[in-house]
Amino acid sequence: MADAVIVVALLLVAVSATAAVAQRDPARQALVLSVLGIVLAVLFTVLQAPDVGLSQLAVGSALTPLLIMLSVRKVRRRGRTKDGAE
Repeated sequence: MADAVIVVALLLVAVSATAAVAQRDPARQALVLSVLGIVLAVLFTVLQAPDVGLSQLAVGSALTPLLIMLSVRKVRRRGRTKDGAE
């Protein structure tokens, strides 16, 4: 039973990582990266590493995608300002 749960979690990690790489828009990549962080947190919890799972949940599914989204927003805003000034 436990092996089946681990295999399912690993398959979900592989699918969500592939989906993150396949996205072309950085904003969508950040959202899929957040899903990947949640799936990795579940995998770590299933593998009996709840401390690593909680860290992954905080950093991988919340903080990193947030920083990427803020960076994308700043770059897009800066691009619009330069286009409007010329």
